[in-house]
Amino acid sequence: MRVELRIDGEAAVAEIDRPGESLLSTLRDRLGLTGTKNACEQGECGSCTVLLDGDPVCSCLVATAQCEGREVKTVVGAVPRPVRDAFIACGAVQCGFCTPGLLVSVADLLEREPDPRDAQIREALAGNLCRCTGYEKIIDAVHAAAEAMSSEAISDGVPRVPARSHLHHNQWINVSNIPRAAGDSTEDTP
Repeated sequence: MRVELRIDGEAAVAEIDRPGESLLSTLRDRLGLTGTKNACEQGECGSCTVLLDGDPVCSCLVATAQCEGREVKTVVGAVPRPVRDAFIACGAVQCGFCTPGLLVSVADLLEREPDPRDAQIREALAGNLCRCTGYEKIIDAVHAAAEAMSSEAISDGVPRVPARSHLHHNQWINVSNIPRAAGDSTEDTP
């Protein structure tokens, strides 16, 4: 079965053998897009979260055949740099297995609510499990990303992430000094 869809803004064609093949399997095994993680395969952990036509879904629960003509955004295409940088700056990443799903969920939240309250963050991340960091640093990272994405947090074209309670209060971190994650080169650093 041939399925045509868009992934991270690019046209893609997936040849699948069975109609029930999950979008997660297609992304990772057929298309080599391994940023989306495979953890529980039951829709419980959120590690495989992607945006499907703008809505967060667990890709392990969506059949690829249902994606004909639809837009899929993975951690590669859905997550703005300030969100990734905030996770690094705030120490919200440890083993990294849950990180892609968390990043996609946070990007979706900040698209809908640019200045979320803690309760909104907790609700948006309710479908994402993290067994390493606890959630305080993740919540700090969401607030930092929201602030970094606001026009007030950008000075001279370099985003700065406000440090939260685990660092010095009101300290600003120049994220261009943080080593890049996910294979980013430093060549694009402003």
